[in-house]
Amino acid sequence: MLRQHGSIKLDLQKSLDVTITVFSFVSAYFFKKHMLPGGLNALSTTPNYYLVLMLIIISWYVAFKWMDVYVPYRAKPFWYFFTAAVKGSLLGMIFVSLVMYVLHIQGVSRILMGAFLVVNISLLTLSRFIVFKTLERLRTDGFNTRSILIVGSKERAKEVIRAIEKYKSSGYRVVGCFDVEEDLVGQAVENGHKVIGLVRDMEDYLRHNIVDELIFAMPLKIIKKGDRYLALAEGMGIKVRIIPDWEIHYLMYRPNIATIRFESFLGVYNMTLQSTPMNEGSVLLKTIFDYLTALVLTILLLPVFGAIAVAIKLTSQGPVFYTQERLGMNGRKFKFYKFRTMVNNADEVRKGLEDRNEMDGPVFKIKDDPRIIPGLGHFLRKTSLDELPQLFNVLKGEMCLVGPRPPIPKEVDEYSVWHRRRLSMKPGMTCLWQIAPNRNDLSFDEWMKLDLKYIDTWSLFNDIKILFLTARAVLTRSGR
Repeated sequence: MLRQHGSIKLDLQKSLDVTITVFSFVSAYFFKKHMLPGGLNALSTTPNYYLVLMLIIISWYVAFKWMDVYVPYRAKPFWYFFTAAVKGSLLGMIFVSLVMYVLHIQGVSRILMGAFLVVNISLLTLSRFIVFKTLERLRTDGFNTRSILIVGSKERAKEVIRAIEKYKSSGYRVVGCFDVEEDLVGQAVENGHKVIGLVRDMEDYLRHNIVDELIFAMPLKIIKKGDRYLALAEGMGIKVRIIPDWEIHYLMYRPNIATIRFESFLGVYNMTLQSTPMNEGSVLLKTIFDYLTALVLTILLLPVFGAIAVAIKLTSQGPVFYTQERLGMNGRKFKFYKFRTMVNNADEVRKGLEDRNEMDGPVFKIKDDPRIIPGLGHFLRKTSLDELPQLFNVLKGEMCLVGPRPPIPKEVDEYSVWHRRRLSMKPGMTCLWQIAPNRNDLSFDEWMKLDLKYIDTWSLFNDIKILFLTARAVLTRSGR
């Protein structure tokens, strides 16, 4: 699914930081006013401490931005976040002091400000430690991992592998290395990782294996038609990192889709091309929204689930649910659930109906499909109620509420390179194709273009809009 980078955990962390800063100041205020012994517990009514708090929030925001506090947790060790929080808080205190001096704000309690600073740094550090360790544990347990394919096998590639192995909790996993020399295939590179293929065979490998990121760790000038492989990965929606020899200019490569930027990858500086959503904060917010919405809908719709299950059992032989292997983000396989709307041996019967396929491309669709259960099957498909069990896929983290529909492996085998980019985001229960007024008349390429348009223009607002339009499509029974 998905554009990933820039922040959330980071956007959420910013909101959490503001909350912590306000709480720390209020706590320090009450500590100074009510809890200190003797005459130390007094506070004058001047200056206006509401104004002081507002100045603190603004100063902290500016200082944290200057100190580059908000970077993805995956990219840095915890010590970075601790020192950044301390430096940002101290710089914020300097800003506040300068502003109060310029504005002639006098009489602010030094004990209060000192207590605030100590509490603030402590809570900011604690919050980052909890988030950092939680994400680290999830990645160590195999959740939210990234599969890395490295192009190169010499010192640059070894440096990248050592960096990844050093920070295993970052969730990055090396699947192997590619090189341009046939003699190197099968040879060890570093820490048990080997050269598993040739650069010229990269397209076939990317089509049939899960690769989230591609790292070029060799001089691009020695790769024949190197721009072709950059365009290949870009077109498939795979994130590209280039360990710089700063000679990319000789390729004269200009990305059509991807955003290009420079960043640190576990301490190794690289140039990155990414054509999927980069805002990790918004993506995390989407994940939380999807999970909570799916959970609520599942609970509310349990009576509907039960009624449909009984109806299926009464009208046809076979299981209530239809399960099928589908491909998720970057080709990850998962079991896809639907209410069964066809005869029990529908997949076998399809072989005799291939000549009636009304769709171009690898997708199979016919208007009057004889495999559909009369009455009930047509009703479930018209109302899209057969899709409800995919809420379980959303709860399992395999799908989203909104995203490109998950294809079957056989279809993906026939994809063109540019079709593959629709796999760069987690699949969804509905998307732009589902709400298109003439969706059943669209060609396969037009369908794919709608999915890529969704990826390129993704936002949480658009997701909510698509969900409302999907609800309207369900009520008007425009499915097939």
